[in-house]
This record gives sequence, C-alpha cells and structure tokens, in this order.
Amino acid sequence: MEVILLERVGRLGTVGDVVRVKNGYGRNYLLPMKKALRATKENKSVFEARRAEIEAKNAAGRGVAETKAKALGTLSIKLVRQASEDGKLYGSIVTRDILEALKEQGHDFDRKQIDLAAAIKNTGSYSAKIVLHPEVSVPVSLTVVRNESDIAEEIPEELRAPDEEAAAPEEPAAE
Repeated sequence: MEVILLERVGRLGTVGDVVRVKNGYGRNYLLPMKKALRATKENKSVFEARRAEIEAKNAAGRGVAETKAKALGTLSIKLVRQASEDGKLYGSIVTRDILEALKEQGHDFDRKQIDLAAAIKNTGSYSAKIVLHPEVSVPVSLTVVRNESDIAEEIPEELRAPDEEAAAPEEPAAE
C-alpha cells in the first residue's frame, strides 16, 4: 500500500513523502491515527493543495515542543526498588513506573510519549526519552538502586544512626 505521510514517522519518512508500507500497518495505524493518506490521484492533489497548511501546522507543533524541551532540559529520575544481591530486580521497571516518577516531580506526560527501549530488570543507570513531537525528544536519565544497601551508602555520615557508626572499624589504641 502506498501512502502520503502527513507528519514525520520514525524510520519511514517526513511530511509529504510517498512511501510503500505493509497493508496492515497502513490500515491499522497510519490511516486511523491521521498520520497518512492513501496515495491516490485525488489524495495527492488534495495534499498538494493543503501542503503549506500541513507543513505550517507541523512547524508550529515542533516550535511548541522545542520550547517545552528547552524548559525541561535533561530530566533525571531515581527509582528505588527491591533487588537481589547481584542487582536483579524482583520485578521490572516499565514506562508506567517512569510516568509515575515524573508525575511526582510535577511533570505531566502521556504514557505513549515515553520511549523506553526495553523493560529494566537490573539495577544501574539507564536512559529513556520523552517524545514531545515526532522531531523533538527530551532525554531522561534513570538510576535504579536497591532498596536498603544503596540508600545507606548515599546517606551522609552525620545523618547515619549510631549503630552504623559503631560498626565502623576502630583505630588501634596506643600501647
């Protein structure tokens, strides 16, 4: 099936490109989401007549997304989850967890805007991105730590409990 793209679609093309896609992808995703039109003679002439309007609308949306991206900068999220001794999580971190952490920080995004390559199943540092517009995205750095031991390492010494200080090695007494 040949379609005319009405907006930029990743790994497919930009506004106005006539591309060949599989029938199911065109019928089930591109056409219902109004990201493309069937590439018929009538639709091609309609598109050419409305091309300036469509490109202006796309540019305006990109401009708004770029200003929001500059305001956000780079986001960082710290997620505390229970994990085994070797760092494997007892569950996994998915886009819903990232969305909740962003809402706690006061940001409001849709679940579909968060792009995470795969579910996170180990502790460590990861990256994801928030797609504000097909051409604009904001990077998000994720840090996943174990529930108890990694938090204790990050607590300053003056705030630690007395029993933790007692466990510290003592200096040998002068004889």
